[in-house]
Amino acid sequence: MKKKYYSGLGLCLLALGFLMFTLLNNVLFGGWRLDLTDNNLYTLSDGSREILESIDEPVNLYFFFSEKSSKDLTSLRVYATRVREMLEEYELVANGKINLSLVDPEPFSEAEDQAAEFGLQGITVSTAGEELYFGLAATNALDDQEVIPFFQPEKEEFLEYEISKLIQSLTVVEKPVVGVLSSLEVQGSMNMQTYQMTPSWMVVDQLRQLFTVQTINPEDTIPAEIDILLLIHPKQLSEAMLFSIDQFVMGGGRLLAFIDPLAETDRPVQANPMMPAPPSIQVSTLNQLTEAWGVTMRSDVILGDSQTALAVGGVDGTPVRHLAILGMEGDNFSRDDIVTSSLESINLSTAGILDVAEDASVQVEPLISSSTYAMPMEALQFQFLSDPSDLMQGFKPTGESYLVAARLSGSAPSAFPEGLEESEGTEENEETEGSEGSEGSEGSEGTVLTETDNLNVILVADTDILTDRLWVQVQEFFGQRIASPWANNGDMVINALDNLSGDASLISIRSRGRFSRPFDVVQDLRREAEASYLEKANDLQARLTETEQKLSDLQSSQSENNLLVLTPEQEEALVLFQQEKLEIRRQLREVRHQLDSDIEVLGSTLKFLNIALIPILMTLILLVVNYIRVNRRQEMS
Repeated sequence: MKKKYYSGLGLCLLALGFLMFTLLNNVLFGGWRLDLTDNNLYTLSDGSREILESIDEPVNLYFFFSEKSSKDLTSLRVYATRVREMLEEYELVANGKINLSLVDPEPFSEAEDQAAEFGLQGITVSTAGEELYFGLAATNALDDQEVIPFFQPEKEEFLEYEISKLIQSLTVVEKPVVGVLSSLEVQGSMNMQTYQMTPSWMVVDQLRQLFTVQTINPEDTIPAEIDILLLIHPKQLSEAMLFSIDQFVMGGGRLLAFIDPLAETDRPVQANPMMPAPPSIQVSTLNQLTEAWGVTMRSDVILGDSQTALAVGGVDGTPVRHLAILGMEGDNFSRDDIVTSSLESINLSTAGILDVAEDASVQVEPLISSSTYAMPMEALQFQFLSDPSDLMQGFKPTGESYLVAARLSGSAPSAFPEGLEESEGTEENEETEGSEGSEGSEGSEGTVLTETDNLNVILVADTDILTDRLWVQVQEFFGQRIASPWANNGDMVINALDNLSGDASLISIRSRGRFSRPFDVVQDLRREAEASYLEKANDLQARLTETEQKLSDLQSSQSENNLLVLTPEQEEALVLFQQEKLEIRRQLREVRHQLDSDIEVLGSTLKFLNIALIPILMTLILLVVNYIRVNRRQEMS
């Protein structure tokens, strides 16, 4: 008998069955999750889960989004759905510790007044003055509150981090104290030319959100309440301050130091702008302290790296690779250290090189290292540099990887084992056997700490890494400074401070979204070809200089009456030079052609794998499955 699948009753039963299935699915499997997105965008990281587990009192989240005002903003509504689903995931994982409320602040409603009271930013989206709200407010049992004024779609990769940071700020009772000692105006200053305040560096603004920041006067000592000491370009420090830093570290204090052989942001105003500042003015070092531990920064040496060199504008505006402005990526970071394990890119400029002595007393763990296409370069040539392409001349990679940032730990001696001479109260100083487990920057009054078994220092040989120009774009948004990072420089600083403070929950959340997805194999091919190209170009320049010198010598030996007549030797030299130049140009063309050929072959292979091979394999699998099913049916019949 023929069955009727499309009768009215059948359709009703089908719809009813679908509704029942959906209801049972939501009841029985509502807590199940399967995240198939790249980077697991809808799955909370371990750091977020740790923060949620640490909640003692319930946290109330109020998600404000204007449904009516956003009806014509399709892309914003899609992102709002993404934010709402992420917040619902937080509520689910928190197991009752988070209460989420979805609020639609319609115009002239109490909800709109509530959004304004929280300090959320409303954006005018119509000529009638209608405002759009898209933010998050949070409160705890103590009536403390934190807000995200407006969710920026371009910062989607930081969504989980921003929400987790907001929740953690309501659960942490006391923030660690970070003491900042810097010879640069990192916290803003008065511009004496415009008589206006210059804003603080964005990395400092981020510090203030997570830590209690206290400025340290170079003429004073390290206060006892400081948990972590942050040194930025510590130049020309007095012996008393160096001794105070030493005792702080020996006493169990944690140190993050950014030093530099050539700090580009430390260029003093010159009477003659064509005369660069003496190199010594822009140098900062802690070698007087770190040398006792077996680690020093090379003096007057800049790291050059052709593989990680970034392109900048040349003299004529065309892009040219700057050997000292470096874009470090995954292969340059330690994947075993939590500070750098999740980072994708960090930009440096005129960075230094750290050397580790063979008999170093401390354990040195590399955090950032150069590629093997690197070499040390004299700092002096950067003082007069006008064309970055000039750095290519004479550049020959050593094949060695150089250390830029490192973690120092373990046992270490004091750089002032005898105390500070000619200092009040040091005549009767007594030495101690060690400082393990001691708190604060000094031992008991009148005591010099001569060693520690628990050194905790991170050393970075660059200060320009902190400047906004290398990692973030800052824009004004309704009176607030909005940061749009394109590199992980700020993340590294916050990761280091979180780690030194003993709180690693936020580290695993930062930078889950990718800034870029580089084609590593193609980049390696290109860098290798460029290295070969650069070497041949240097040879050509050297031969050209030699030939010109030879021509000059020959011409100087001529009489004045024959200045316009070429001798046979000159003609022969010119012919040889032209032939040599043509031959080297041919070799350079071959290198470039081989590079393009390798990349084209690789690209064609990948296109075949993605476009043709995978569909072919899937088709074959389906045909095999269908063939097996047909055979089974025939056997059963």
